[in-house]
Amino acid sequence: MADFIRLDAADNVVTATRSMQAGEAVEGVSTASLIPRGHKIAVAAIARGAAVRKYAQVIGYAAEDIAPGAHVHDHNLEFRNVDADYEFSTDLRPVAPAATPDTFMGYRRKNGTVGTRNYIAVVTSVNCSATAARMIANAFGPEEMAKYPNVDGVVAFVHGTGCGMAGSGDGFEALQRVMWGYAKHPNHAGVLMVGLGCEMNQIDWLLEAWGIEKGPLFQAMNIQDVAGLRRTVELGIEKVRAMLPLANEAVREPCPVSALKVALQCGGSDAMSGITANPALGHACDLLVAQGGTGVLAETPEIYGAEHLLTRRAVDAATGEKLVGLIRWWEDYTARNRGSMDNNPSPGNKKGGLSTILEKSLGAAAKGGTTPLTGVYKYAEAVTKPGFAFMDSPGYDPASVTGQIASGCQLVAFTTGRGSAFGSKPAPCIKIATNSEMYSRMTEDMDVDAGDMLTGVTLEEKGREIYELLLRVASGEASKSEAQGLGDYEFVPWQIGAVM
Repeated sequence: MADFIRLDAADNVVTATRSMQAGEAVEGVSTASLIPRGHKIAVAAIARGAAVRKYAQVIGYAAEDIAPGAHVHDHNLEFRNVDADYEFSTDLRPVAPAATPDTFMGYRRKNGTVGTRNYIAVVTSVNCSATAARMIANAFGPEEMAKYPNVDGVVAFVHGTGCGMAGSGDGFEALQRVMWGYAKHPNHAGVLMVGLGCEMNQIDWLLEAWGIEKGPLFQAMNIQDVAGLRRTVELGIEKVRAMLPLANEAVREPCPVSALKVALQCGGSDAMSGITANPALGHACDLLVAQGGTGVLAETPEIYGAEHLLTRRAVDAATGEKLVGLIRWWEDYTARNRGSMDNNPSPGNKKGGLSTILEKSLGAAAKGGTTPLTGVYKYAEAVTKPGFAFMDSPGYDPASVTGQIASGCQLVAFTTGRGSAFGSKPAPCIKIATNSEMYSRMTEDMDVDAGDMLTGVTLEEKGREIYELLLRVASGEASKSEAQGLGDYEFVPWQIGAVM
């Protein structure tokens, strides 16, 4: 493994792949101090105010004169808001259909969608019904569920909002899209919706707005109508118990990969994320798209400074403009709340070598591969066009993944450098480690080691490994996070707007 990586000839920094002592040789210069693994080293003099470049892109500006061999990090690198000159549809690379169509073993639903899991969901409309939902789901233990081998479990999806909010606008509409997305998700064989009765987020409004009809595998009730918590829990258990034999009738059968939507996610990132795991996941996304499938990138604040690369891949100007519109909304949103787009990276990201949101975003965007951007969607909006898509969301992983699942994703691919302990339901999550040291330390949590790309494994080989694992997990193989039971507490709808 090389001691450092230069990502482009135009870069004036390189990234250390191991901890380096002062006085070590790097591209004709000597390190001036200790350089932690993953951190940047100047390989040329950078004057105060001059651009610092990595990935052949600007990741910030020198806050002081930086000498060759100096450690470049947040102490001498400053952030400035993006002022990009956007181009649209100038980097469109045609997708060559795969020579051989791949399949996975999935659950075909009557509406034409395909599930990778077969859960019964208990979905709440408001925090006031959260306890009832958990009591209902917790009533179904291993002994009873053993009678229904084709059912993956009964899961409560509870949240902390649903009332004390405006009955219209971005926040209300986003919550309704999340509820609809989970109510109609292909990984759910049956759904029970539980409300209080007087909340702003009325279940009946949702059913009417989205054309959802009640039936044996879709039920709804309110605590106030049923006459109390105890009776609601008893009735809910009765309703779910009636669904179980029907849900158990579902069986896996061969399904085309074109039916898959995969959430492309990252968390606990480090400097290796944009060098190993994220590009490898991007190649896996390209393989998925070649099969007619869909990869969904999200976390709008974490493409800030890289969005100009995505607009060049937009299938048309209107799609690119939608992405730019999201960036402008986030600039205004953070300003109104007296924040900064550079609030991200987190302390853990910085310890791993990331200095500014621009640097983090350039690495994060690599998860989207190289194919055309076919659509830009609101948070939790149903993704309707195959190919590479973008969904608006915050950078907070649970909220972002909740939106991606609501948009229809049946799988989650999650890269991490620091070691995120994340998992999700009903869409299983695979974890991709950016470095081998963390992978070895957290083998119970990590599904793929992308750190070996630093010692000879190619991008194409690692991307293929990830793609094939996704198909196995889609067919029923448990991911590491799924085997540990993660996902019951990671349902976090994005709360937008005032709490009143």
